Amino acid sequence: MPSDGDLISLYSTRILALAAEIPYHERLSAPDATIKKRSPLCGSTVTVDICVKDGTVTGFGQDVKACALGQAAASVIGRAIIGSSEEQLRSAQVALKSMLKSKGPAPEYPFDGLDVLRPAADFKNRHASIMLCLDASIEALETARNAQTA
Repeated sequence: MPSDGDLISLYSTRILALAAEIPYHERLSAPDATIKKRSPLCGSTVTVDICVKDGTVTGFGQDVKACALGQAAASVIGRAIIGSSEEQLRSAQVALKSMLKSKGPAPEYPFDGLDVLRPAADFKNRHASIMLCLDASIEALETARNAQTA
């Protein structure tokens, strides 16, 4: 079990800076899809608005109510998501889960900034909060795609 010192060192200056500077922190007025996700373990919530054209994210907004780690993840994702494809998002999701659960490699560009969260691997109770924004973004992209092809 991680010590209190490990927990304190987890909240690095970089993670706290990311948490304080979440891009696209305002909701979109006319998104193609909106998804709200909540972590039952810690109560963190993320609401994501997304616009998609030809399978590429063209607009993004988010409302993040999470711990500093969830906020840092949302910050990195917000910086990388515009111009990303569903394939890139899914690849980042798989890599982030692997990085947290089995200390696998960080997600590839443009989501490679999620590597800053590597120290959270030992804190399983924080994993769901870290995954929220990415999980919500993928679900929103799927919802938008399905609505556009219906």
